[in-house]
Amino acid sequence: MISVDLARRLSSAGVMWQPQPGDRFTINEPELLGDLYWISDLTIELHHYQDQSVLGFNGTTEWALDSVPLDVALWLPREDQLRTLLGERFEHLRQERSDWVVRVRDGAGVADFAHPDAECAYALALLSLG
Repeated sequence: MISVDLARRLSSAGVMWQPQPGDRFTINEPELLGDLYWISDLTIELHHYQDQSVLGFNGTTEWALDSVPLDVALWLPREDQLRTLLGERFEHLRQERSDWVVRVRDGAGVADFAHPDAECAYALALLSLG
């Protein structure tokens, strides 16, 4: 799974999140950071109120949370989502020993990004394309 640090870097770099069922996130607050949540039509839904979007916790899933503003939720994109964000620049993913290597092509040529976690390798490649 993508690290919180890389997820924060993606967010800071302007990677936009349009929450959908199946997306996973954590709450970017010290006491909740690292707790993992999934958006589901039954338990956590995206709600829009006036000019703010919030993630609403339904039922007894998280008794202490009614909702959190979207800007407090930190998206933890999956491998398929990161690959989609790379688009046609993505060439391939391969494993080399203990690392996953993502190869991307841009105007400057080809570059490889390696990490023991495939999602982190994808995130590093995406960050490189700025």
